[in-house]
Amino acid sequence: MSSEDLEKYEAEMELQLYREYRDVVGLFGYVVETERRFYLTNQVDLQPRSTETGELYFEVTMQDAWVWDMYRPARFVKNVRVVTFKDVNVEELAKSEFEIPDDRSGGG
Repeated sequence: MSSEDLEKYEAEMELQLYREYRDVVGLFGYVVETERRFYLTNQVDLQPRSTETGELYFEVTMQDAWVWDMYRPARFVKNVRVVTFKDVNVEELAKSEFEIPDDRSGGG
């Protein structure tokens, strides 16, 4: 496989992943961004923790999540636990932001 073929394959996979994201984002209430992954989820618990030496880390648990990862064969995950020493971003999604207009109404 040439590097051009590999780049084309990865671009197609990324587009496929974006389309899947667009289709499922309305099913979820939260976006969680960690240093390595991007998740959509309906339940998230973020707990700051500290080690015995005083270093801060975060423990994130999620239920019913979708993972942005084009190399995973199954992106829907029942339970996720992430431990990270980097920042974690959790945002609640406003449902109206992601509503797709219904073109079937004929209102042109």
